[in-house]
Amino acid sequence: MGLLSGLMGNASEIDDSDLEKVLANTLIDGEQVEKAYKVIRDLFIFTNKRLILVDKQGMTGSKMEMVSIAYSKITKFSKESAGHFDLDAELKIWIGSDPTPISKEFKSGDNINEVYRVISQHAL
Repeated sequence: MGLLSGLMGNASEIDDSDLEKVLANTLIDGEQVEKAYKVIRDLFIFTNKRLILVDKQGMTGSKMEMVSIAYSKITKFSKESAGHFDLDAELKIWIGSDPTPISKEFKSGDNINEVYRVISQHAL
């Protein structure tokens, strides 16, 4: 990912070498990363078994929250594209019977459509 792309917050695909540190002791036997996207500091990691959301927190990003979502537990998902006055796009994922979705914001220029397409491939 280029420096300008990173500063602008564009979602870009990342390779396995960047994921090794993040996923150390996380993947189970037989689990493989299929695609991974970075939006500023957060990650969307699609494996052959689940979706892993990584939220890097704090000034250094050394504190992380990881949320694992089994594809079979995704009941619905949506995207709201950016408009002329509202420059943010939003992705929502509903899990099981929980009425409150997991919500992630994408800045203008982020590739929310690619992440949405990959969720569609796995969850449908």
